[in-house]
Amino acid sequence: MARIIGIANQKGGVGKTTTAINLAASFAVLEYKTLLVDADPQANSTTGVGFDLHNVTKSLYDCMVNEAGAKDVVLKTDIPCLDLIPSHIDLVGAEIEMINYPNRESVMKNVLEPLRDEYDFIVIDCSPSLGLITVNALVAADSVVVPVQTEFFALEGLGKLLNTVKIVQSRLNTDLKIEGILMTMYDGRLRLCNQVVSEVRRHFEEMVFESIIHRNTRLSEAPSFGKPVILYDSDSKGSINYLNLAKEILQKNNLTKIKQEDRVIN
Repeated sequence: MARIIGIANQKGGVGKTTTAINLAASFAVLEYKTLLVDADPQANSTTGVGFDLHNVTKSLYDCMVNEAGAKDVVLKTDIPCLDLIPSHIDLVGAEIEMINYPNRESVMKNVLEPLRDEYDFIVIDCSPSLGLITVNALVAADSVVVPVQTEFFALEGLGKLLNTVKIVQSRLNTDLKIEGILMTMYDGRLRLCNQVVSEVRRHFEEMVFESIIHRNTRLSEAPSFGKPVILYDSDSKGSINYLNLAKEILQKNNLTKIKQEDRVIN
């Protein structure tokens, strides 16, 4: 049965979509059958794995609002073990259309439930908000990864997100866990980046992943070619960072037996 991981932070520009695409691709390259769910109306995860939005006929919107079957919406990507449920700009209006739905917070959970037995991981790319679609993702998820940029305002809004997670845990999804806080866009040459990492680790301790995502040109270029960085440049720092993150999550959940010396790629 799939482990569902939401990638969430209401603060924009922290690397949510980059993390969703490349974490899902890393799981797939490690031969875990993975489904990437694009729950952001901007649909950057959809284009980031090589799909033209003009050619997408059905999306997550159709599943949530028009009751389309999730299996009919799934698309195959260029990576053998990676599939996608695409997004569409129509998802912007879904929150209004769903407002009178009974159990409206559980719509995405019900959409994904028939797919859980077909995948090892389902990764949900959330929009930069704490609206109904993001709450749906948190209700559907087993755990949440919180990307945090290593900059001065890194902790701004983080408390609000964690409070939302607590509310979801107490009222809607008692099994929801914080998978971890992921430091992104890190530049080791900058004193500020190192200070932010130290501060976040001091505040949140074991909640913070050991893996850190470095600022990397190849990581930034990959989406314009419609590829995860591991397909675009498998030797790049960004590719190695996300493979390390995937391995860390696998280890954390006892989902694989990796030898000690193989846990980190140098």
